[in-house]
Amino acid sequence: MRIVDATLFALQIPFVEAFAHSVRSRSYSDSIVVRLRAEDGTVGYGEAVARPYVTGETVDGCLQFMERTLWPAVQATDYLRWTGQNPIAWLASLALPADADSLATPGVVAWHGARCGFELALVDCLLKSAGVSLGDLLPPRHPVTYSGVITASSVEGAVKHARRFKQFGLPHVKVKITGEADRERLAAIRAVVGPQVSLRVDGNGAYSVESAIATCEALAEFQIDSAEQMISRGHPQDLATVQANSTIPQMADESLITLADAEALIAARACKSFNLRLSKCGGLGPTLAIAELAQATGIQVQVGCQVGETAILSAAGRHLAAYLPEISFCEGSYGSLLLREDLSRRPIHFGHQGLAKPLKGPGLGVEIQDALLEKYAQQIISLTTKAV
Repeated sequence: MRIVDATLFALQIPFVEAFAHSVRSRSYSDSIVVRLRAEDGTVGYGEAVARPYVTGETVDGCLQFMERTLWPAVQATDYLRWTGQNPIAWLASLALPADADSLATPGVVAWHGARCGFELALVDCLLKSAGVSLGDLLPPRHPVTYSGVITASSVEGAVKHARRFKQFGLPHVKVKITGEADRERLAAIRAVVGPQVSLRVDGNGAYSVESAIATCEALAEFQIDSAEQMISRGHPQDLATVQANSTIPQMADESLITLADAEALIAARACKSFNLRLSKCGGLGPTLAIAELAQATGIQVQVGCQVGETAILSAAGRHLAAYLPEISFCEGSYGSLLLREDLSRRPIHFGHQGLAKPLKGPGLGVEIQDALLEKYAQQIISLTTKAV
């Protein structure tokens, strides 16, 4: 089936309150939504999130790469709808050509956000056309329980969020740390949530190898289940040094973008777990490949999210989290808990105790409101198939 036109929406949706970590403070979502229309009239939606400090992508760079490289590849392809074939193989068949990276840009690790946006839109469109849910391809194996995240803030602010999450009954909480008052914040949070709640920390690469080791040593008394990306992306051996000298299991995030990254981290014994984020890892196909490698080598998996993602990425992440044989933690599906307005007609954010229902509708299982796309779009790019 041919895709006949595409529309790119660069959005800015205000947050209910600002979200901060060691690299950036955000007050709005900056997602790019990809809307594809097939020759039979079916419309599908995907989402890309550009993070310069993760994949090296910017919003403007993503839009250019989508228009100049990905769209020509998509419009030239006659796609197969899923008709019961192996789901992993079918998802892999949607991958964009390897030569799509020929337009290399200094500082870009991979155009994974851009690719994820188009891949999810293709999945949504093709499955809707066949009347099939992504949950039929990736059937849920277990319920999904989401974590709360406490942003980088004062001790008082951290306590406020911890109390809110305790009232909400969340069993898992992640705390953004920066190197300033880390111990004081963790002590206050642990005192509020009690001993039963799982706590983990995320440094977003703010620490040196030495300070990461020292920080993990200082925080270990608070029963921390994992320390995510304490040091910046670099040689896997540096993270391996932190892991070897810390009692807290290390988790790779910004260090894990490609399958080659995963292989290198495993070879170096750099960490105990991977944080898989669809927009960071390039979409469902590439992310599933990394997850399979992790499972085969004893690496635990967390399904993460992008701050400010809309219902599109959240839906895809939920399908992924429910399908994987075993996950340690899951993040995302904040919806209107973080965004002033989410794009889906029905809310899909998690409920009490972080529990979320599986999505069963066709495609990704969410109904997107075009009026909200136009309301929050800072830029709209329309692409059509060239006449032969």
